[in-house]
Amino acid sequence: MAWSSHGKAQLGGLLLSLLGWVCSCVTTILPQWKTLNLELNEMETWVTGLWEVCVDQEEVATVCKAFDSFLALPQELRASRVLMVTSHGLGLFGLLLSGFGAECFQCYRFRWIFKRRLCLLGGTLEVSASATTLFPVSWVAYSTIQDFWDDRIPEIVPRWELGDALYLGWAAGVFLALGGLLFIFSACLGKDVPSPRRAVPTTAPPSCATAEESDSSF
Repeated sequence: MAWSSHGKAQLGGLLLSLLGWVCSCVTTILPQWKTLNLELNEMETWVTGLWEVCVDQEEVATVCKAFDSFLALPQELRASRVLMVTSHGLGLFGLLLSGFGAECFQCYRFRWIFKRRLCLLGGTLEVSASATTLFPVSWVAYSTIQDFWDDRIPEIVPRWELGDALYLGWAAGVFLALGGLLFIFSACLGKDVPSPRRAVPTTAPPSCATAEESDSSF
């Protein structure tokens, strides 16, 4: 099967969008959004995420405890929960629409103009999923940096730092954005190609002369 240029772009968009969606889901689950190292006990590291806070004790165990109340969380964590879950829904729906609209999905009932609109809508949803992933991750990072350099907090008080999950969230947002843009560009730059259908003869086959007309000609 020969792939066209926009077909290759659609395949690349599918792979990037799927990778970004998986990374976004992993980012939501991981507790390493913020880390805290205690100078008094260097063998103990605290990490906190959207759903739980964990204490990692070297050579012992990792103990995690889920947050008791959603309303008791800081504002950025509450908004991040909602936005990250919204991102998963948008990304999954965009993947389904883009997959049905891609050139590799052959369906005689789908016309090319309809498939192109599916790609355009799916790409727009992927870009929206990217925005709803990058915004909460960047908000938590900004809040953490702001608290880290806050002069009002005594120096003796330990301060939270950026966790590994934030970097994974930024990568997920970039993958989702690239995948969505590839779908949008493939839909806008693709030529109008009619969907394959069975060949229908344009001219009627010549009618055979009846037996009476043949006899009359003689």
